[in-house]
Formats: sequence, C-alpha cells, structure tokens
Amino acid sequence: MLFTTVKFHFDSAHFLQGYPGKCANLHGHRFEVTATVKFSEVNEIGISIDFSDLKGLLKEIADRFDHSLLNGIPPFDKINPTAENLSQYFFFELKAKLKTGKLQKICIWESPNAWVEYEEG
Repeated sequence: MLFTTVKFHFDSAHFLQGYPGKCANLHGHRFEVTATVKFSEVNEIGISIDFSDLKGLLKEIADRFDHSLLNGIPPFDKINPTAENLSQYFFFELKAKLKTGKLQKICIWESPNAWVEYEEG
C-alpha cells in the first residue's frame, strides 16, 4: 500500500459555545490540514496522485473558511467549529471530490502541538 499525504493551511477565527474556558471567546488559528490517501498502485509514470491535484482539492474546501469566522459558515453556524467537527467535515468533503484512491484520514492542526485525526471506521 502507498499513502500519499499533503498539507494545506487556512486562517480563521472561531469560538466554542458551551466551552468552560478561554476558547469560548473569539480567537483565531492558522489551521493546518493534512490529507492522507491510500493507493494500491501507481500510474504508468510511477505516481499515485499528483501532489498539486490533491492539494488543490484541499484548497477548494479550505477557501470557504479562510480569513472568516467559522461560526457564521454552514455547517458551523449550527455545530461547534471544533477541530473534531472540522476534521469530519473536511473528510467527507474531500472524499466526495476524490476520483482515485481511498481517503485514509484527515488531520486538523489547531497548533503545532495539538491536532485531531479523523478516519472512517
């Protein structure tokens, strides 16, 4: 098996409703997103998927949120824009856009030391 991973980032603000701490206040992050896609074979020139194609798909999803308040953008106007909820959102959006390979996981990094991974289980 081959696992191809790309990283993309976007900057957004959010606040967490019902959270008993500082994250209930409006604050921002440079969110990093990594997507890992599983392949069993490569094409005729030895590539599973072009890195720039995969990164472009992530960019399409992230551009909705870049330099915005997440709490005002569906579905996060109805659910908390937690890293957990963002990871699931990105997973299912990217899965629908992929034409090859199997999406293995999405990681959402809120900081260099804190992230959430989502895999379909």
